[in-house]
Amino acid sequence: MPEIIPNSHPVFVHFTVALLSVSTGLFVILQLLGSRLPENLRQQLTTVARWNLWLGAAITVITVAAGFYAYNTVAHDAPSHAAMTDHRNWALATTPLFIGIALWSMISVWRGKALGWAFVIVLLIAQLLLLSTAWRGGEVVYRYGLGVMSLPQSEGAGHAHAHGEGEGHADGQTSEESMDFSGMDEMTEGDGHAH
Repeated sequence: MPEIIPNSHPVFVHFTVALLSVSTGLFVILQLLGSRLPENLRQQLTTVARWNLWLGAAITVITVAAGFYAYNTVAHDAPSHAAMTDHRNWALATTPLFIGIALWSMISVWRGKALGWAFVIVLLIAQLLLLSTAWRGGEVVYRYGLGVMSLPQSEGAGHAHAHGEGEGHADGQTSEESMDFSGMDEMTEGDGHAH
């Protein structure tokens, strides 16, 4: 298996968010418009919604396991540790909820019972928790720089991707001058800690 730098959590998390979000959207559409949809389309959308939910819940277990590995192995400092812990705690609240919802759906299929508004409302609450968890994960990466390699230096004409050589921002700064990397060195030096 190829080495994934720094770990596999970012790979699995995208499946979790995508599958569960698609499932939520479809269940909402089915609840709102189900009686107005043709029977064959309603059955197909129900099947897709269920399988996205079930697969999403299953892969979430792998996502969380990979997240714990990342939490315990990625080099970080105190502020990023706090952000990582916040993200982890949101994930630990969201995961059992989605697993419970998936089981609820499976049991309803097994018993031949329809899912109503209570199911959709709980699913929407779980979806909001999922989006909040994902937002916090994005903050860990993009605000605190965890799990990313160092940024390359822009050199030569045409390599300052957003702006060419000498082009500036509205305040007169070049793209390199406008980037604030203060504190980045501290994150990788001796004051960072590992688990």
